[in-house]
Amino acid sequence: MANFKRDPESPSHTPKKGVLAVERRRHPRFSIELPLDYCRVDEKDLYGGIVANAGEGGILVYLPERMEIGAALRIEIFYAMGFQLDTIKAIAKVVWSDLATRGNLGEHRYGLEFQYIEEKDFQKLLTLLKEPGDL
Repeated sequence: MANFKRDPESPSHTPKKGVLAVERRRHPRFSIELPLDYCRVDEKDLYGGIVANAGEGGILVYLPERMEIGAALRIEIFYAMGFQLDTIKAIAKVVWSDLATRGNLGEHRYGLEFQYIEEKDFQKLLTLLKEPGDL
């Protein structure tokens, strides 16, 4: 740790403090708000959530229940392209969680990493990410 000497009369000699955020993702994320259905891969009960942002490697979601890191989910993202409703299906894993909730809805925030996505669904995702303003 550096040892700073400062003149109490000179604010320019005061050491600066701040936060440096380093982006660790391999793929950029795009803000997008879309409905999502999900279930744990070993269960059949479907629940709804919201996708808040998406990238080629994963998504940020708000879900109504608490999940453990490593949980595997079957997901289906719903979106409209023009006048047509379409979906993107994948298997994703919870890689991080945040206990922060959004509003009073009791939604929990999670980072999901795609584990399996068929080529046709991956192409839909790429198209969606190229043209998020067209939704």
